[in-house]
Amino acid sequence: MLGRTLILLAAGLLLAELVLAGGPIRALIVSGENDHDWRATLPFVERALKNSGRFEVRVTEAFDGANQKTLANYDVLVLHYHGPRWGAATEQAVENFVRSGKGLVTIHGASYGFGGFEVKTPMFQPSGIVEQPWPEYREMMGAHWTDWALKHGHGQRHTFDVKFKDPAHPVARGMGESFQATDELYHNITFLPSAKILATAYDDPKFNGTGKDEPMLWTVNYGQGRAFHTTLGHDAVAMYETGFLTALARGTEWAATGEVGLTEPVGYEKRRTPDALRLMVVTAGHPFETAFDSIFEGQPDLAPFHYPRNTAFTGDIRKKCDVLLLYDLTAEPTEKEKQVLQEFVESGKGLIVLHHAIADHQNWPWWSEEVAGGKFFLKATDEHVGSGVKNNQDIIVVPAGKHPITAGLARMHLTEETYNHMWISPKSIPLLETDAPASDRQVAWISPYTKSRVVAIQLGHDRKVHLHPEYRELLRRAILWTGGRLN
Repeated sequence: MLGRTLILLAAGLLLAELVLAGGPIRALIVSGENDHDWRATLPFVERALKNSGRFEVRVTEAFDGANQKTLANYDVLVLHYHGPRWGAATEQAVENFVRSGKGLVTIHGASYGFGGFEVKTPMFQPSGIVEQPWPEYREMMGAHWTDWALKHGHGQRHTFDVKFKDPAHPVARGMGESFQATDELYHNITFLPSAKILATAYDDPKFNGTGKDEPMLWTVNYGQGRAFHTTLGHDAVAMYETGFLTALARGTEWAATGEVGLTEPVGYEKRRTPDALRLMVVTAGHPFETAFDSIFEGQPDLAPFHYPRNTAFTGDIRKKCDVLLLYDLTAEPTEKEKQVLQEFVESGKGLIVLHHAIADHQNWPWWSEEVAGGKFFLKATDEHVGSGVKNNQDIIVVPAGKHPITAGLARMHLTEETYNHMWISPKSIPLLETDAPASDRQVAWISPYTKSRVVAIQLGHDRKVHLHPEYRELLRRAILWTGGRLN
């Protein structure tokens, strides 16, 4: 048994190398009209494939009219759809696509879609269109529903174990004996001899089940191609489960290639890399919108964690993080905070001073003049006027000079809160600038501080900026650069 397992693992690793060498698997998700909340669940299907790192994914909601030439660009079709039929030419193209050696995947409702009925009565679609089934789809499914089963096809939603019948199958290999699902549990499906049951679940009578083990995952060989079917995936809650996402990604890879090179579980969020940059984000003293937190999502090479300012610097943070991002407003730091911050930047760790944090530490000249390289004056002094703020300004921001943080960055058209009459060190290196009348020219710069990498960015007031794709890219690059990962 061990020898067989090692052979299978070696085959999987070899496939992974071949797939990576030949490029990603090209998947087309066909989504759209059905009697489920497909717009809410489509992102989960996309993430299952994208977060696995194995696929190049495209999505269409208008598949009727597709032909053999259209499908030639893909390795696998993923059906998140059971609406009206597509027409004879498109359906024939799908049959030829799978029969020629490509893959087909169906999710939840697609298992009883436009070909999953036993032919007793015409199909009635959610659109109100009455039409006859597509007979060959039943062959690709390896299963069909009866009219009775369609009306009584599942019990109450609950959490249950999905158990593999063939743990050595490429889809199951590495997933253990079972995984949990929180979903509808389909039952009373009639299977053709071509269907190979991969996993089942006990259909508990307590939840109006049959009291039997009912098939949840199965495969079908169709011509030279392969089909993978899952009855799981009723809604977003069901699709959030790691077991669902992992099985879907592995099943899709198997349908496309006949093997599975994926070795890690797939989650709704991308799995962090082992050497992810530890990012400490400090907030407080100024309100901000929750869209700010979304900037750091879906980035596997970043490991962000948040602290309010009053607990952030109670002790040494040098071993805790690689980059410190200040998005707080603290005019007067305590002596302990000064000590912790000074030790941190003098150790060579990265620092980003973001938006209102440029007003931090008003009476600490070393911080403003040497470390941050700039200062927003909360009030006028004998040497400097008070800085100004204007909300909802229409500004154009462009790169200033050449730097890895801004290389290839597009100009940004923003509605932003602007600052003016700030002090910015003449020794700083400009990164971004604007000619907006209500703003100082420099809106981002590299500090002249030499012991660590420090970036100050004036931009970042609210969601209108936080959600801007180039702003998100700017901040990502600034984090990587200050952490020594971008040169």
